[in-house]
Amino acid sequence: MMILPILNYPDKRLRIKAKHVDSVDETIQNLIKDMFETMYAKDGIGLAATQVDRHLQVVVIDVPDSQNDYQLLLKNRQNDSYKQPKRQHPLYFINPKIKEKDGQETHTEGCLSVPDFQAEVQRANHIKVEALNEKSEVFTLQATGLLAICIQHELDHLKGILFVDYLSKLKQKRLLEKTKKMIKG
Repeated sequence: MMILPILNYPDKRLRIKAKHVDSVDETIQNLIKDMFETMYAKDGIGLAATQVDRHLQVVVIDVPDSQNDYQLLLKNRQNDSYKQPKRQHPLYFINPKIKEKDGQETHTEGCLSVPDFQAEVQRANHIKVEALNEKSEVFTLQATGLLAICIQHELDHLKGILFVDYLSKLKQKRLLEKTKKMIKG
């Protein structure tokens, strides 16, 4: 397994729509392993293949057990002495599609492709997602709360959408200016 480089906003490759996976073969299985390794190394809770410059409909997720653990994770990503909350619920989705969604929840989101930035985003708080597993079998998952939010966030990546696209034009402009200054050094 290896840690893959993550594309950072405003890289145009983050806007590429991911392609359907025709066959769940060893290449896809290895990609999933590498994506988990990358996500854990970067203290993330979700990662889409698009973020690692592989434009395939593949997503990995492992959300903390509690909202408090998630908030601590967001606040302490930069603190080397911080011990990451224990997470043992790895999920992956191949060719995922949201079949149903309802309710609304506003949640603070961050993104491995938009480092050091968080914002409130409103999303459905209950979803039903359908995807393939490692045997190319279709499965369905009902999700609520943080898991539902994370799935929607990652599936947006597969469509070339970033969570910052949900912000006002003014906030988007400020973020872009700040990011460009950081890139120039």
